[in-house]
Amino acid sequence: MDSENAIEVKDIKKSFKVYFDKSNQLKERVLFWNRNRYERRSVLKGISFNVKKGEAIGLIGHNGCGKSTTLKLLTKIMYPDSGTIEMLGRVSALIELGAGFHPDMSGRENIYTNAAIFGLNKKEIDKKIDDIIAFSELEEFIDNPVRTYSSGMYMRLAFAVAINVDADILLIDEILAVGDAAFQEKCFNRLKEIKAEGTTIVIVSHSLGQIEQICERSIWIDAGLIRAEGNPKNVHGEYLDFMGVRKPEEKSALIEKFKAIPSAKNAFDNRYWKEEGEGDSVKNIMKERESFAYIAVEKDRPVLVEIHAEILAPEGGLKIAVEGSEPLMVQKLAPGEKVFSFPLKDSHKHAGDKIRVDFTADDILRNEKVCVKGIAVKYKEPEV
Repeated sequence: MDSENAIEVKDIKKSFKVYFDKSNQLKERVLFWNRNRYERRSVLKGISFNVKKGEAIGLIGHNGCGKSTTLKLLTKIMYPDSGTIEMLGRVSALIELGAGFHPDMSGRENIYTNAAIFGLNKKEIDKKIDDIIAFSELEEFIDNPVRTYSSGMYMRLAFAVAINVDADILLIDEILAVGDAAFQEKCFNRLKEIKAEGTTIVIVSHSLGQIEQICERSIWIDAGLIRAEGNPKNVHGEYLDFMGVRKPEEKSALIEKFKAIPSAKNAFDNRYWKEEGEGDSVKNIMKERESFAYIAVEKDRPVLVEIHAEILAPEGGLKIAVEGSEPLMVQKLAPGEKVFSFPLKDSHKHAGDKIRVDFTADDILRNEKVCVKGIAVKYKEPEV
């Protein structure tokens, strides 16, 4: 395991048996053996990623894509069918509201039980219990059975315990969606504090704004595979486009911003591209099933490749791969203008280098095309 990493996930796969009509008794299983038929559904199909020490990442994707399963594999609640997961340090998790709480025990008793699950001994809990209760703001109810708590009170107590166990790695699954606005803000501020202290954080959430506030990186999981990874705003933009929920004015602003990039280039290999129109109206139309283009780098700085394309075919698929980055597979993409972003894995590119951009059009209707209007290299200032 790399000494810089807190988490290393390598090619993990996970599937579940889904029974059509499962028998619960031995007699039923013997007499009605055909009722035990099932199908195996693959939730994760081989995903890999690393998380550096002190880094915060967000896992996003539609319901059922494998986000929560990934988090449960990290907590070792369940284990992968294949692949490996390595984690360094004490792990604290907020996976499910009230998980590990006994409804008939008081809040105070549940603090001791829950903290012990995270690896704290009684002396350590004694030192922290006042801080836990104070953060939860449940002093008035702490000796009441937790079955009398509201969902918001459950969340307060669970979060207060999880962030006070001095964990090296904190895993959170949607739990911050519960609670009033004031307490959510308090949680965010505390997360920023523990992140600044060097805690590694992995968050699963449908609230993209929450992830952008806390995380340096987002991983978009789709159909059990990692579809995109990188800067949260870039990845979230692609995700919103895919889900068809990005506002039209946001799309227009993004395209206008692309056109204004001073380092933008339009360099295409004529063997694979046909030019139509003259001057500013020139459009590069991809008619072949596979096409590629080269774009030159002018400055010795970290770069981000952006592609401005127009999808003319309804329900068409487009696969884009930029040299030095992971490919982006887009399925059932609605027609319209879109900007795709590719942060390169290589931290720098040198002036004079050429970056290859590959396109593959799948399921494009016979009379339809993909129009690539521009490829840009955005130069980023070196990090000091």
